[in-house]
Amino acid sequence: MQKGVRLKRELEVLALRPPPGISCSPKEEDIIDVLDAKMIGLKGSPYEGGVFKLEIKIPDKYPFEPPHVQFKTPVYHPNVDVSGRICLDLLKLPSKGSWRPTISLAGLLVSVQLLLATPNPDDPLMADIAEEYRYNKPEYERKAKEWTKKYAAPENSNESKTLEATSSNEDSDTTKKRKSDASEEDTKDPKHKRT
Repeated sequence: MQKGVRLKRELEVLALRPPPGISCSPKEEDIIDVLDAKMIGLKGSPYEGGVFKLEIKIPDKYPFEPPHVQFKTPVYHPNVDVSGRICLDLLKLPSKGSWRPTISLAGLLVSVQLLLATPNPDDPLMADIAEEYRYNKPEYERKAKEWTKKYAAPENSNESKTLEATSSNEDSDTTKKRKSDASEEDTKDPKHKRT
């Protein structure tokens, strides 16, 4: 009961006021516990201009258990493996993670978008990419851009424009504020860290 009510409310918010550069909706009209999401890579990152598809599966115990989020678009990234699994603390229950029932789908998707732009090489799923990120960043960025161009190019100009319309008002100050807000959350809760 709680899952359905909460999920419907969150999907309404995502439809009316999506986070900049992010969209999310049910995969099928009558089934709301499998969602399709898209996000554009943030400006200034090697993923800029890419449209990345994700699948979100909502567990029966949501919001007391985190959703299962997986990239469907191949991503060259230390914290995303070849099957699209994501290493992010918010996607795990305590004590190994920092999921809390107060975290919204919108907030979770913003965190994934920020992780895409700012990898965490200290807790990688792909150790070789993490090493490259640490010790040969130009090569990492070259490969990440190459993969973005190859796998995350918008399917058509409308797809990119629709997502960009939600982020066109977002300038670097807004991006800094989003990163600052995420950092502030980390400070409030010492268990809250990206992995």
